[in-house]
Amino acid sequence: MSMRTLPLLFINLGGEMLYILDQRLQAQNVPTEKTSKADWTGEERRQVMNDIICTLFSKPFMEELFKPQDMYSKRTQRAVLIRLAHSSIMRLNQASMDKLYDLMTMAFKYQVLLCPRPRDLLLVTFNHMDAIRAFVSDTPAILNQVEETYQQLIKVYTPLSDGEFQLLRQTLLMCFQDLQIRVSAFLKDKVQTCSGRFVLPLGGPVPCGSEVPGLIRLFVRCPGEACRGQEVCHLFPSGGAYCGALPEGSFHMSGDRVITLGTNMYSESRPVQTQVSESQNFGQHTKMSIAPNLLAKEELTLLSHLLGSLENQDPDKTRTFYRVNLFTVDMEEEQLEELSFQVLNIQAAKDQQAEEELARIVGEFTEKGEPSSSPRSKGDDLLTLMDELQ
Repeated sequence: MSMRTLPLLFINLGGEMLYILDQRLQAQNVPTEKTSKADWTGEERRQVMNDIICTLFSKPFMEELFKPQDMYSKRTQRAVLIRLAHSSIMRLNQASMDKLYDLMTMAFKYQVLLCPRPRDLLLVTFNHMDAIRAFVSDTPAILNQVEETYQQLIKVYTPLSDGEFQLLRQTLLMCFQDLQIRVSAFLKDKVQTCSGRFVLPLGGPVPCGSEVPGLIRLFVRCPGEACRGQEVCHLFPSGGAYCGALPEGSFHMSGDRVITLGTNMYSESRPVQTQVSESQNFGQHTKMSIAPNLLAKEELTLLSHLLGSLENQDPDKTRTFYRVNLFTVDMEEEQLEELSFQVLNIQAAKDQQAEEELARIVGEFTEKGEPSSSPRSKGDDLLTLMDELQ
């Protein structure tokens, strides 16, 4: 497992969060609690974006992220991203936060899967950084924080070998391994199946430094001759419409990144809703491990740096906060109903006798004196801390 994964994880997820919030706030009707205005003004949107970017790129938080360390638990990652989303005047309800988290994690998973080379993960990160820099181009103080992070990324990641980048990519994919949530934007582009799995393309440009597949070169040595051999070429079907490699993207603070992974996929007017079944929600958001968290101290340190930056951002607590519902569930369901997937409806009748038999069997497996609840882990204390801070 790579020890350099956290900075890329949080910077890219933070970039996807900003893309979604920018798109949704522009189209958002303000809730009934905010009766003085009909829509979010441009100034309010900028304030939300600036507050989140300022918190994400705060110096203590970045210093903690760039320390070589193992990946944190999914619970801690989610808690940090929730606090990040709430570092502005905006307050999301639980349903909106769940969908926001699902959208940004699935988008980044798709980008990691489609990277032509493991090293291109850095170009994906730079695409997010370029967009974030454009968001705060008129705010010098926050722009300086972003540019310092550019320099740190270049310093830490450009010297890494291809093998180290491959290990980093594998670590990210392990983090997203069980995440299979349907996103209507991906479904409409036919890059995701109805089961939530991504469809990888067969064709397109090969990775930089590679040749188009379909050619085998053999060097046949002539009998009885002291020659190096004659080159013989054989063609074979590659199974895809591949073409030559694109030029390598720029790994500097500015320049052409070449690849489009990591750019704003919501810049066009298209829906960004998700549809998550109840069973998926339960599995993704409420299933917690009861094993002790060996990284609890480091996770709390990371969280404390983020919370400290939030407190310094608004010491007198005088700002007015607005509760926002980013996503409309009815609209989301209509969008997914338009997709022509075959659905099998099963009508299950209630069987009283079967329920009684099942209850009897469960009772036989229940031991006397079994504890009613499992011991609290350090992760539970972390969630309690989050609840107290809200």
